[in-house]
Amino acid sequence: MSKVPRSFRLLEELEKGEKGMGPESCSYGLADGDDITMTRWNGTILGPPHSNHENRIYSLSIECGPNYPDAPPVLFFISKINLPCVSPKTGQVMPSEFHLLRDWKRSCTMEKILLELRKEMASPSNKRLPQPKEGSTFK
Repeated sequence: MSKVPRSFRLLEELEKGEKGMGPESCSYGLADGDDITMTRWNGTILGPPHSNHENRIYSLSIECGPNYPDAPPVLFFISKINLPCVSPKTGQVMPSEFHLLRDWKRSCTMEKILLELRKEMASPSNKRLPQPKEGSTFK
């Protein structure tokens, strides 16, 4: 089976993200519409209900390097968050601590990553973790 080129894959993800065809709990799109390499993206996750994340909106930066989708993107939370898979100093989603990045498969998408991060927020071990003041950022 032939591999879909990076640019085609990113165009598919961009179209899905721009048309809002994914779940309402997360969104993503290019950080700069003039970025012809489609490298830098923004992501948003709505905090899951019945957790300390409820009614919060989390912003992320996503970098899809030249080897994406064969290699995972690099993700940083811009909004401060307390999760075991996120560096408390930089906001980076640590591949060694987040199963989807650690066990990366080419079939994974930015949408799937955002949804899995939201699941992490809602997990029994994480949903009651104390969170930084709303509106605080890593940058």
